[in-house]
Amino acid sequence: MPQATSSSRLVSLDALRGFDMCWILGMGGVLKAALDRVAADSLLTKTVSTQLEHAAWEGFRFYDFIFPLFLFIAGVSMAIALPRRLEREGHAAAVRHLLGRALILCVLGVIISGGLRDGWEKIRWLGVLQRIGIASAAAGLFSLWLGWRGLAAAVVTLLGGYCLLLGLVPVPGIGAGDYAEGRNLTNYLDSIWLPGRKYDGDHDPEGLLSTLPAIATALLGILAGKWITSGTAASRRVIGLIVAGAVMIALGWAWHPFFPVVKKLWSSSFVLVAGGWSAVMLGVFYWVVDVRGWSRWTTPFIWVGANPITLYLCSGLGLFRMIAERLVGHPGKEWAGLSTCVSFALMLLLARWLWRRGIFIKV
Repeated sequence: MPQATSSSRLVSLDALRGFDMCWILGMGGVLKAALDRVAADSLLTKTVSTQLEHAAWEGFRFYDFIFPLFLFIAGVSMAIALPRRLEREGHAAAVRHLLGRALILCVLGVIISGGLRDGWEKIRWLGVLQRIGIASAAAGLFSLWLGWRGLAAAVVTLLGGYCLLLGLVPVPGIGAGDYAEGRNLTNYLDSIWLPGRKYDGDHDPEGLLSTLPAIATALLGILAGKWITSGTAASRRVIGLIVAGAVMIALGWAWHPFFPVVKKLWSSSFVLVAGGWSAVMLGVFYWVVDVRGWSRWTTPFIWVGANPITLYLCSGLGLFRMIAERLVGHPGKEWAGLSTCVSFALMLLLARWLWRRGIFIKV
């Protein structure tokens, strides 16, 4: 049986990143289109369709897991890459890299959300890429000076502090401890301090205060990365990730009655549930791909995982959709999923083309 070592490249991490990005880039639409064609009214189709939509507010569905998984993976990657950069270039260069990457992602996030198209007042200053940039940079800075215990303490402090803020600080006219949409401290601060366009009217799911627990998500990834590249036996690393993930999931749901699992708040309980599932997924992928050596099935995911931001930008700017509509036109209701499938196929073709030519656009 192949033995994964701490020094070997984690093919499983590349595959998991690509797996995650495929869902972000339309694999869910392809799956729903296929199920609608085969068994539109079946229980399976309805169940899958529900999981491929975000929970309206409280709760946790598969699609609620996709974004935090990417941020968790970013933390795992930093745990591997930052020590090498430190050794090569020193602390100052590592700090400049983290801050520069965060700035680039923030600028790209503004552009993909429309940029200056509708004027300064309509700019969406915070969004998905901005959250990845800011949260991963902050977590990376923590990791430059803190060890295992310090990073774990930072996670506890961020999650506990966020819970206390929302539970104890009153919202004018409402009071403290209200977690309903539009009535909580996170949404209130966005409404008065976050300029420009917000995704949900006067507040944003990637807003100001919820950045704090998002940093904890990236820190969980860094801790997982340190563990999976440690010198312990591969089987122990797998078990450790899965057990730690199960414990976090249990703690998150135990916290839920007191601080609900809400993705749009990035609540502390949500961080634990999403982080727990991320750790389990990493453990499973690591065991299957790196330990057992069953990696051939991951090839398309590795193509996508090699250039995730580039593909995300192309998708967000509508490139794949525009080409697909030119190829197939605007199909009627019976074939409504056709353009979605073609868009996804175009994305895979571009990913493969970049991979085969060794083009890896890093941010």
